[in-house]
Amino acid sequence: MTTLSRRDAALAGITAAVVAVGAAEPVAVLTGPRSAPLIAVGGLVVDVVPEPLKQFAISVFGTYDKIALLVGTGVLLAAFAALLGMLAVRRLWIGLAGIAAFAALGVAAALTRAGANGFDALPSLIGAALGAGVLWALLAGPLRPDIWAWSPPTPAGSPTPAGPAEPAGPAEPAGPAEPVGRPGPVAPARRAAPAGEVDPDGRRRFLAGVGWLTGSAAVVGLGGHWLAGQRGVSSARSAVTLPAPASPAPAVPPGADLRLTQLAPYTTPNRAFYRIDTALVVPQVDPETWRLRIHGRVRNPIELSFADLLARPMVERYVTLACVSNEVGGDLIGNALWLGVPIKELLDEAQPEQDADQVVGRSVDGWTCGTPTAVLSDGRDALLAVSMNGEPLPVEHGFPVRMVVPGLYGYVSACKWVTELELTRFADFDAYWVPRGWSAQGPIKTQSRIDTPGRRNRVAAGPVPVAGVAWAQHRGIRKVEVRVDEGPWQEATLAPAVSDDTWVQWSWRWNATPGEHSLQVRATDADGETQTARSAPVAPDGATGWHTVRVRVD
Repeated sequence: MTTLSRRDAALAGITAAVVAVGAAEPVAVLTGPRSAPLIAVGGLVVDVVPEPLKQFAISVFGTYDKIALLVGTGVLLAAFAALLGMLAVRRLWIGLAGIAAFAALGVAAALTRAGANGFDALPSLIGAALGAGVLWALLAGPLRPDIWAWSPPTPAGSPTPAGPAEPAGPAEPAGPAEPVGRPGPVAPARRAAPAGEVDPDGRRRFLAGVGWLTGSAAVVGLGGHWLAGQRGVSSARSAVTLPAPASPAPAVPPGADLRLTQLAPYTTPNRAFYRIDTALVVPQVDPETWRLRIHGRVRNPIELSFADLLARPMVERYVTLACVSNEVGGDLIGNALWLGVPIKELLDEAQPEQDADQVVGRSVDGWTCGTPTAVLSDGRDALLAVSMNGEPLPVEHGFPVRMVVPGLYGYVSACKWVTELELTRFADFDAYWVPRGWSAQGPIKTQSRIDTPGRRNRVAAGPVPVAGVAWAQHRGIRKVEVRVDEGPWQEATLAPAVSDDTWVQWSWRWNATPGEHSLQVRATDADGETQTARSAPVAPDGATGWHTVRVRVD
């Protein structure tokens, strides 16, 4: 085995890893994107990572937490591969064993995902086999740098090193003499390389192989990823014709949107609506094959197709959704116009048993949320939504069907890509987040936020508009108050809202004086309960406290 520098050995290991991951991508086009090693292992990380670390990632990266996870997983894989390459220089079996261990992890992660089958192991197995072959080729096979180095050509007139005498043979006829002082061609000679020295030509061959393999793997991997995207459901989504609502939404009243700089619009555009879920790859659900089962503790189980759902009378409503991971003053909240079928009507047809106090929404990827049956049956506009802001649900927001429930945090109600509603009991089943330390039931808390002026803004002295949003879904907001530097509370002006199920914008005019100032806001809901000043983290059932911003007035 040749002696390589630690840098070249690490490069060999990383190249093998890139080939393994890149080769797995086109295989995953056939077996499903969730079976790709990085995605499968990333999904496993999402499930097992300690909850404080998960919340830290959401607080730092927000809706980019999945990208951060995949990048982090790739960095860790590269570091692991580099270490394997350095260990495999003298003991190739260590590197091969490391690749086998990663393959086993990928296979285990893929096979334990919801709906997995034996074919989901293929991307990890095929990628690992090719990665092992590349590692062998770079460290022990045809691409390894030669342990022999070229000696420089021997100059004319230099003595040739003595070697064993050749047996005497018949004399050759004399030929024309070479001109004096004119050297003839001299064949390069080889000599054993000093310890640690590598043939420059061999190393060039090694680096060329690394570049070719890495580039090819990147092209193949990106091509596979692109092809998987072409197999998505965007065309099927575009072909959906939405029915007219039997019960249209009330019109947005004039003045509901104050249209101030930095203030969130009353209706959140789809592209700006927050997305927090556990799916590293957005599920691609064909509406032609989609089915919804309502089963469990019911007297009349129901199964519906997408066409069946669209044929039912539709209700259109504005509803504000909020994530339980939203920090005080955070932006994991949005308001949209939803179109769907009331869940209460479906439950009435299914006839839940008397003790079925929980409805478990189950996503196509196996994620679950547990919603109180009483909430879904109390007359609020809880929907199986098929449309968001006038168009079919975006794929990343649950196409073709998702749940929308006013007044509950999303982790207990907003099941995307929903395929099952199972009637059960809270005593019998814990949904996805409950074993991870979150409350079984998550009513949304009264909250308010200052949008303008923003944190660390500099404003001119004089009249300054202070504005933001407040929410207490399914209860409504009665009052919003603002104070400066912990002075007396001043009541803000509330803009009109469509209903109690949406947030409301508020504004207050502040006569700002030069210096550093602190602004705080609090809201009171329609039940007369004012949000608490006590600061609490998002776990286990939502953050509390008053949103505070510091502003510099010039």
